Amino acid sequence: MTFTGAGTVADIGPGLIRTGPRPVEPAPARTSAARPLRKSELHASVRAPVLDTMTFLNEITHRYPEAISFAPGRPYDGFFDNEQIFAHLRRYLDHLAEQGSSPQDIRTAMYQYGPTAGQIRELIADSLRADERIDVPAESIVVTVGAQEAMLLVLRALITGPDDVLLVSSPCYVGITGAARLLDVATTPVEEREDGLCCADLEAAIRAEHARGRRPRAFYVVPDHSNPSGTTMSRRTRAELLELAARHGILILEDSPYRLVSPGPPLPTLKSQDRGHTVVHLGSFSKTVFPGARLGFVVADQPVVDDTGRTGLLADELAKIKSMVTVNTSSLSQAAVAGALLAAGGRISELNEAAAGYYGDAMRATLRELDTHLPRDRREALGVRWNEPTGGFFLTVRVPFRADNEALIRSAQEFGVIWTPMTYFYPGGGGAHGIRLSTSYLTPAQITEGAARLARFIEAESARR
Repeated sequence: MTFTGAGTVADIGPGLIRTGPRPVEPAPARTSAARPLRKSELHASVRAPVLDTMTFLNEITHRYPEAISFAPGRPYDGFFDNEQIFAHLRRYLDHLAEQGSSPQDIRTAMYQYGPTAGQIRELIADSLRADERIDVPAESIVVTVGAQEAMLLVLRALITGPDDVLLVSSPCYVGITGAARLLDVATTPVEEREDGLCCADLEAAIRAEHARGRRPRAFYVVPDHSNPSGTTMSRRTRAELLELAARHGILILEDSPYRLVSPGPPLPTLKSQDRGHTVVHLGSFSKTVFPGARLGFVVADQPVVDDTGRTGLLADELAKIKSMVTVNTSSLSQAAVAGALLAAGGRISELNEAAAGYYGDAMRATLRELDTHLPRDRREALGVRWNEPTGGFFLTVRVPFRADNEALIRSAQEFGVIWTPMTYFYPGGGGAHGIRLSTSYLTPAQITEGAARLARFIEAESARR
């Protein structure tokens, strides 16, 4: 019965018993090749340019491996040590034992599916209080697969129909606009000025959306050393933004991954100043611990009332959505990050003190080398200028020619230097004369040589124009 698959002896019929050779079954008829899928029949997001940007940059990087790349916004490899991962894991396992967990409990925590909302929420809440003065209950936190999943969950929860709109600062991180495109969420860009966001521009955009019969639900912004522009929101603008959001009944999606890897004391987060549950804070350990963990989180302490009058948290609703997306976040990744948090007493800023100094030096070195190769008189004659961020990974350069993909290929092929076109970051169009430089991933020697190559490219491209 084991071999026949029959449940009982009575289920075995003559058709299941063979006494002679197995009959040869006729070969299946040859059919024509399956019709290929047409891209036009797939979701429109697969044709959206925003989804092609990173693929194109990766292709250029692999095609020209000797080129110096100012494109990747990733941490410097020199701060990683293979043994750190094992130390982090061991520290967290010891912590669980100290908290009274049995060996069986610890084994289950590591090997089995964990809680959908995450198993290190208490440690993250402690870290937020210690480092950011964000005082929220652990129950308001959902641990996610990077900040990217957090964006997806929040957009799915907040946007209920075609008349709901996400406002985004522009230029804007492609992750949020890409997630919006996947979910068919309408986005309205609010153009930043040279010194960053102007709240009057945001208010005008909110009023315009209402006039169109649409409902602005949230505004996405990176207040500190933003990607891609490198700007930092002033203390005054932060206060104005919180007041504006409360007055118009919209949420602020605060994404600030570069604060704790930048030199000097940061300005307060929007969430730490939030008294009316206006801010949904998106967090990431990719820059502060290591990207391979793919660990992020979202602080969503907004009250949610159901039809019976029962009140919960927005975090509870996000966890429901997550259960149908990734089920839960890797227990091993959470353990590694938890070990890093424990090692630093929750103060990720102290854990990243050396890294912040390195990134600050890299930014200053890049600005210094650009000024050496394109001194003020020369860049004014060319029509070139750049901003001077005090931290973060990025700065932006304005050039007198179209900085498009074709120009990028010439830069990589003829001058051996790679950068990112700013057009990638303008959801409403724009940025044709801008390039983004990432300074975080390069050594000092690469910055020196890369800036010289970039200056030669800018000179040649300006003359070519």
